[in-house]
Amino acid sequence: MKARQPLYTAEERVRRDSTLWTLVQGILAPVQFLVFLASLFLVLRYLATGDGWALATGSVVLKTMTLYAIMLTGCIWEKVVFGRYLFAPAFYWEDVFSMLVLALHTAYLIALFTNGLTAPQLMYLALAAYATYAINATQFILKLRAARLDMARRDAMARTPELAL
Repeated sequence: MKARQPLYTAEERVRRDSTLWTLVQGILAPVQFLVFLASLFLVLRYLATGDGWALATGSVVLKTMTLYAIMLTGCIWEKVVFGRYLFAPAFYWEDVFSMLVLALHTAYLIALFTNGLTAPQLMYLALAAYATYAINATQFILKLRAARLDMARRDAMARTPELAL
């Protein structure tokens, strides 16, 4: 069986651990998730009751702004750690799917500001954007969990080299 490539080389791990952008990402990710949960509730409430259009709309705009913030700072983080702003091999598919997430959120803003969709259509577009966001967030969580397991395995082998045999 072929061993899985670690997510970070030793040099990349040092850059990851020493940059402020790792902390920024660590703060923005849960903030964005909380905004997502609140907005999801408001969008679903609007679709179920017809009440709260302004709150639901504002929450989707806020969610989109937090997405833009995490994507911009994530590109900077990726440049510092991997030497490229996007599509580093370690996060290639996550970045590809992030483009779909960005496209759907941006389509929402365009439709909102051009009156291109009805209110319910806008909310369904927001739900589509949120579904892609949830998938993308899961991609990143699974990738980072795998990295932690790789580190734990590496550390265990360093403490007890006989396990490597």
